[in-house]
Amino acid sequence: MTARIKMVEESEATGPLTELYATSKARSVSKVVPEILRTMSLRPDFLDAVNHASNLHFTDGALNRAEHEMIASYVSALNRCRY
Repeated sequence: MTARIKMVEESEATGPLTELYATSKARSVSKVVPEILRTMSLRPDFLDAVNHASNLHFTDGALNRAEHEMIASYVSALNRCRY
């Protein structure tokens, strides 16, 4: 049996969650809010903190966005994680 995490869909988001979904940096790339972020939708305060950390993580510095994404994808594959 697989556990399923309850999530708020973009079309059902209200209040602060609507703004969090709209301003997600991941959404600006893929045009939809990724499931990994929607898993935190029942805790908008936590989603806000993760969103903030993600924005810091994916800013250009020593590595650009594409390089960050490549490393994240490689690590996810090693961990057999679909995210």
